Amino acid sequence: MNEAADPAPENNTNPVRTGRLSFAIFTLARAHRAYAAELLRKVDLHPGQELLLMQLMERDGQTQAELLAAVGLDHSTVSKSLKRMQERGLVEREPTEEDRRVMRVRLTPKGEALRKPLEEMWATLERTSVRDLDERTVDHFVAIGETVTRSILDRRSTPL
Repeated sequence: MNEAADPAPENNTNPVRTGRLSFAIFTLARAHRAYAAELLRKVDLHPGQELLLMQLMERDGQTQAELLAAVGLDHSTVSKSLKRMQERGLVEREPTEEDRRVMRVRLTPKGEALRKPLEEMWATLERTSVRDLDERTVDHFVAIGETVTRSILDRRSTPL
């Protein structure tokens, strides 16, 4: 008995091939985040907390709204992260004198003590990420990443 193979569907597209750039970005982001999380565990932090700490190390005493805008995370994530960090003694939050509803966030000495470990962690992540790339390629990659980011953020203002 000669069985014929099922004919291929008319529309035999593979989403990974159709969106290969998007899939590459997804794969890259996932691998990068996993490695960053591994490094962060060594300094007893969760992903995202390092971004908040680094923002405060750059300019201490920011409001929660300023931190939210700087790190690009959603409000509930930032709020939960800051609460956990406060419970661990890394930051303190206090209402501003101008508006008691606005919370100002400051590093504690324990939070400030993470400056060097975070710098080392970030440097390790960077060295690993660019290990097989030359400086020109890194510059080009960053420029492309910024262009893709702008395209995604501006998607509503520019019709396809």
